[in-house]
Amino acid sequence: MEAHLRVLVQVMAVDFSSQQLQTAASRQDQRWKPCYKNIKWIEGDALDLPFTDCYFDAVTVGYGLRNVVDKPKAMQEIFRVLKPGSRASILDFNKSSSLFTTSLQSWVIDNVVVPLASGYGLTEEYKYLKSSILHYLTGKELEELAKEAGFSAAKHYELGGGLMGDLVATR
Repeated sequence: MEAHLRVLVQVMAVDFSSQQLQTAASRQDQRWKPCYKNIKWIEGDALDLPFTDCYFDAVTVGYGLRNVVDKPKAMQEIFRVLKPGSRASILDFNKSSSLFTTSLQSWVIDNVVVPLASGYGLTEEYKYLKSSILHYLTGKELEELAKEAGFSAAKHYELGGGLMGDLVATR
């Protein structure tokens, strides 16, 4: 069955940064699992995806929507490229309404994430996290955004004690 899936499943990874794509592709070559061989790396803009309408069976976004300037346009593009009845899953840090969760998230970023990133020479790349989460959308706002883009259903799930969130939207 795995051999059969290798032929049928194709993953398109899109990023506007050619440098990010090169880094990801180099890591792909280091992996031994067959599933990593079905990834096609594409330089593109989330606000103008280089695919025809109703192209994908599923769309996933990991830590990306938070960094897009025009979130409504990005959500409209996700809707456009999905086939009817298909789903999008958008994973990111959660902007919680809980003071405890927000405080814990801030502590984890300052005391775990940024120090770990510093060990890899990536301090500046991760210092912006708290600010970007502060300006991100809440789960309810993400659900509304998806519905405004045309999705028939949208549900935001809090993960990891509310530190993370996953918006699942159905076209």
